[in-house]
Order: sequence, then C-alpha cells, then structure tokens
Amino acid sequence: MDAAPFKPACNRMMFWSKTKDVVHDFTSKKKCYVTIEDTFLGSVLDGLTWCSKDGSKDTFTSDCPGWSDCVNNTVRSFWTKASASFAQVACGNVSVMLNGSISTPFNANSIFASIEAKNFNPAHMKSLQVVLVTKEKEVSNCGDVSLKDLQKELAQGIKYNCQEVTESHLHDCASHSEKPCGPCW
Repeated sequence: MDAAPFKPACNRMMFWSKTKDVVHDFTSKKKCYVTIEDTFLGSVLDGLTWCSKDGSKDTFTSDCPGWSDCVNNTVRSFWTKASASFAQVACGNVSVMLNGSISTPFNANSIFASIEAKNFNPAHMKSLQVVLVTKEKEVSNCGDVSLKDLQKELAQGIKYNCQEVTESHLHDCASHSEKPCGPCW
C-alpha cells in the first residue's frame, strides 16, 4: 500500500457490496466513477488467488490449501488492507451500490460494512449516496432495517441518502446518457 497509495478521487469514488458485475459494467461505461478495482493495485490483483506452501519459496496461484476457509489468508488480508486504505481517502460525495434484490443489502459481515464504512473519515467525506440496485422485482427498499444500521454506522457529519434504481435503468442510463458524468439515480 505504501508503494502505490490510493489517491483521492473526490466526488467520484464508488464502493459496492454484492453488486460487483453491475458496478463494473456501470463504471466501464461511466468513466467518472472509480472503484477500488479501477486503481493500479486493484486492477492488477482483482480476481487473483495466490499463496505459498510449506517448504517452497514459490508463489502459487492455484491449489491453495484451505485458503477460502482461513479468515487470514493472503488474498483476504490484501483486500482487507486495500479496502481500508481506499475508504480512508474517500472524499466529497461518495457512492455505494448495494444489492436490493437480497434481504439484507447492508450485511455486517461484508467488506463494505466491516471495513470500508468504518474507515470513512468525516473530515474528508461529505455524504454517502446509497444506490440500492434491484432487479425488476425488489426484495429490499431504502427503508430496510439493515440500511438504518448503515446510517448508524456512519461517522457523525457524513450525510446519508438512498435511491432505489433498477439494474436495467442503470444499464440504459450508462449506455445512452447525454451527460457523460451525470449520475443515473
């Protein structure tokens, strides 16, 4: 993290939880928003698995024994530190896409809830815009209990707003928007 620190992208930072494909489809078309995977470190390591094995000095990218069962595995440790660092530089008006097609859009065990939201700094960040992405049939809405928990988790001074948006609307807006940097919610 020290060799390639995250640089603030005020008013353009986008976080996500359980919406990775939707977010990256959106940000690939709307170049105005930046996810952690759009940064140098994030883009290089996104989707990779790596580990070592006893008695070897090599790094392996497959057959990592029990890595998914271990909370402190190398991949999770990297993303935990990277997510905390990315959240610490969040500034201005920040957005997060959460999945409104599941019963708990803000899950206390997610990286967003347990790491990123806890590292937002109200000295730099003005607001959090929750974009609650739903399929055509929503399961959750902006009044969801878990989103009330998110509001309580935010440091004092960070404003909260929530907007329900269908996945198809995001896709259409990003593909056909007249304003290249305008939000689609």
